[in-house]
Amino acid sequence: MKRREFLGAVSASALVALLPSGAFALTDAQAKSLVDKAVADINKVISSGKSLNSMIRDFERIFVKYADVPVIARSALGADARRASSAQLSAYTKAFQSYIARKYGKRFEEFVGGHIQVKDARKVKSFHEVQSIATLRGEAPFSVNFLVSDKSGKPRFFDMIIEGISLRLSEKEEIGAMLDKRKGNIDLLTQDLKKAG
Repeated sequence: MKRREFLGAVSASALVALLPSGAFALTDAQAKSLVDKAVADINKVISSGKSLNSMIRDFERIFVKYADVPVIARSALGADARRASSAQLSAYTKAFQSYIARKYGKRFEEFVGGHIQVKDARKVKSFHEVQSIATLRGEAPFSVNFLVSDKSGKPRFFDMIIEGISLRLSEKEEIGAMLDKRKGNIDLLTQDLKKAG
């Protein structure tokens, strides 16, 4: 296992502790079905011929529909989430989802003419990993793995591991650095996230 893959797996395992407790009943088939639907929607956007801004808006809707956005956003904020009021956390989460949509949605142009194919799913401790392969024009295929849990009440993915790099871990570093520059001011971070990405 590569070092980046190991770090991604460790960070994913640590993130599960943030998920609400509850009976774990999710199956491999259910986790794969969630990702199948998400990937089908993403592939539809890639081949839509829409403008980049339209694709980014579509991607945000997909992200909200299939991802556990509150858990991902709270994890990216880290320990500072505990001192945020519910109103601050709500505003930050909304800004975070739009920031993610812009940041990763901008890469849709690279995917035009390509596609993502879901391969398999397996249980890893208390969550499921759904493996997929992304193929871009003129480039070697690469792995995009979705980590799925139903502990928030319904199946949702709470991390993506792209070529061994955790989206959640990468964003935690990014958001932490942004918050440090703003001397820990969550309201300023939220305002700036609305323009970042």
